[in-house]
Amino acid sequence: MAITSIFKNIVIYLRTWIKLLLMFLIGFAIIGFIVFVVYKPMYRVTLNGEILGYTEDKSKLSKKINDYLDHGDSKSVAFVEIDSKPEYNLCMLKKGLTANDEEIYTAVISAGVPYYKYYAILENGVEKYYVSTYEEADAIIEELKTKNSQNKDSVTYVLKYETELKDFVNSSTAVATLYKEMPKAKKPKVNTNKNVSYDNSALGIALVEPVAGTITSRFGRRSGGTHTGLDIANSTGTPIKAAAAGTVVYSGYKGSYGRLVIVAHTNSIQTYYAHCSRLYVNAGQTVSQGEVIAAVGSTGNSTGPHLHLEVRVNGVAKNPQNYVYGR
Repeated sequence: MAITSIFKNIVIYLRTWIKLLLMFLIGFAIIGFIVFVVYKPMYRVTLNGEILGYTEDKSKLSKKINDYLDHGDSKSVAFVEIDSKPEYNLCMLKKGLTANDEEIYTAVISAGVPYYKYYAILENGVEKYYVSTYEEADAIIEELKTKNSQNKDSVTYVLKYETELKDFVNSSTAVATLYKEMPKAKKPKVNTNKNVSYDNSALGIALVEPVAGTITSRFGRRSGGTHTGLDIANSTGTPIKAAAAGTVVYSGYKGSYGRLVIVAHTNSIQTYYAHCSRLYVNAGQTVSQGEVIAAVGSTGNSTGPHLHLEVRVNGVAKNPQNYVYGR
């Protein structure tokens, strides 16, 4: 009897638990059905703690946002810098609530700093124009080379990433404004004065400046004739030095030259020092390079104190600035 009583108690206990379990399962099913009918799973999207909205497809929205942040819009925006990316949290919401993916996308990319990609066209390192593509930049350079523009080798381009979008120009406008015509070759001077030469070949000796000062008249043609030397202005009495070592072949007064010293050097070269106020050497005297031979003056055909310097080879005057004062 005792065994039968224990068995009955176990059966009753099991029946009670089975009823409770069935009631629990039925209740869970009912609740699940209600949740399924009334609610749906969605992702709450937040940025820096602020709720931006909800999305049903987290992977699709996050991919779209990340693609824009990393690669821009494939046009002018290269990428976007943002302090933090959005967070996604799964939640159950009433089915009447709709997703707002586009609003979320706009809010996220608006919170970042866009960097624009473009190409700067430079001339001698200075930015001149801006274009949006490599093809446009390269076309500008090639067109300037084709046209043989004078600045074709100084115009370059460089890729830039900036937060400020530049104003773009088309290639034809850039080429038209950057193009510089090559200077036309100058016609060689026809030397009608056989006592003057524009040849700048080496003398074979080195010259030093006879006097410091301001160049007031240069060698060559000018109104009224040809200037056979170089005028260097300075105050009266300023020492004049021999441009190179040699022998004094003339020291005295000579017409429009006024007081004049002529020094003969090697290779049939002579240097003239005219309009002097004083002469410190005599004909036949040997002088060294840099030795004081006279003083600046305004004698002869002169309008003010200066040294008139000539360099002559076999009696033909050559431009002194090819050898001194401006080399």
